[in-house]
Amino acid sequence: MNYLLGAFKPACNVLISFTDGKNRKQVPFKKENGQSVTVPLFHSQENIAGKITIEPMQGKKIDHNGIKVELLGQIEMYFDRGNFYDFTSLVRELDVPGEIYERKTYPFEFSTVEMPYETYNGVNVRLRYVLKVTINRGYAGSIVEYQDFVVRNYSPLPQINNSIKMEVGIEDCLHIEFEYNKSKYHLKDVIIGKIYFLLVRIKIKNMDLEIRRRESTGSGTNTHVETETLAKFELMDGAPVRGESIPIRLFLSPYELTPTHHNINNKFSVKYFLNLVLVDEEDRRYFKQQEITMYRLEETS
Repeated sequence: MNYLLGAFKPACNVLISFTDGKNRKQVPFKKENGQSVTVPLFHSQENIAGKITIEPMQGKKIDHNGIKVELLGQIEMYFDRGNFYDFTSLVRELDVPGEIYERKTYPFEFSTVEMPYETYNGVNVRLRYVLKVTINRGYAGSIVEYQDFVVRNYSPLPQINNSIKMEVGIEDCLHIEFEYNKSKYHLKDVIIGKIYFLLVRIKIKNMDLEIRRRESTGSGTNTHVETETLAKFELMDGAPVRGESIPIRLFLSPYELTPTHHNINNKFSVKYFLNLVLVDEEDRRYFKQQEITMYRLEETS
């Protein structure tokens, strides 16, 4: 429902609906005001079709200079809030200038739409897809209605997925090896690995494995980096001894992860890291960080 500037009542109701909206999967989506709603889920190369219904308020008519619907893919930086960078912009003209006296419905369709990037809501940036309906009214002020939808794109299983093996330590004090079974994980995967203690001459109190997401926005001197710890998993509580082996088994499905994003439209990147943290009895922290790749695998029913 839209309100004209300086007016107290809406001139009309604008309803945007999808052709297969009742049968299409719905997913949660957080709006600008923080409110969570459910919206349809699409994938790249799908048809996006539906209808737009415009219903004037009783006793009113709508004089307009044309009606159009746009499908927009947009990136918004929170330090530049309100300014959207469009990487996808498709337009369908729905009506020529005229008048609307009663409820009127317009069908629309965008065929095999290229939507290369996933919907993303981050700390300092968001990427969204939206249908935008504009009733151009000139001096009276245009009426604009938005309908968000979510895009997710699947990746095939990687042909090469090497394990990660590394050594880390402090000379003459601590020497450990750690191993993760893969370097690329899908969002519902399980991280399996082991920690080997080859030399232990400091008193370790506990050891944790963290999943960290690093979001980089901007470029050059204007690059802003935000790191979040999404998961913290206790591997060990107590002092290990030389020759001891600690297993790792961390399920990813409980956490709100996204695929890794590399330099999306030259605006932002999202990377993931496994951070191994050891704390000694004097509360000194030792850590080793390893980048991993996250991807979305199509869910089987």
